[in-house]
Amino acid sequence: MRRRILLHIINAATMLSLWACGGIDSAFCDFATLPAQGWAYGDTISLTPRYMSDSIAAGHLVVALRHNNSYPYSNIWLEVTHTAPDGRVMRDTVNCVLADMYGRWKGHGVGASFQFADTIPPQVAVTAGSPITIRHIMRVDTIRNIEHLGIMLVP
Repeated sequence: MRRRILLHIINAATMLSLWACGGIDSAFCDFATLPAQGWAYGDTISLTPRYMSDSIAAGHLVVALRHNNSYPYSNIWLEVTHTAPDGRVMRDTVNCVLADMYGRWKGHGVGASFQFADTIPPQVAVTAGSPITIRHIMRVDTIRNIEHLGIMLVP
């Protein structure tokens, strides 16, 4: 019985991962698994768009993250940096509000894991092979209970 429940959980997690990259018509999608001991303030997550149909793609960047029920805050501040095709460094600050005013998680999930996505407003152009970096800018040294972090470009 436990094995059957575990298989259902694994299947659901796999489907969520596939949905995250394939449910939206995205130009690219890349996720990173964060360390179990936490995400330190100085650690920058670098995601590189590789498998795009063209060398330059335009659209809206979408930041997605998966956190568990033990995440102690209602939001997370992120700094997203990428280099535009003309060489300019573009930096956006994003406040991902993960919970409503009553403490209910806004993301979708199965069990104690919740997935949340937020669109960064201005449309951007991204070059294949040029890294997109994300770091948290919360007022704590290490954030725990964020499991995955990803970026998508939606045309």
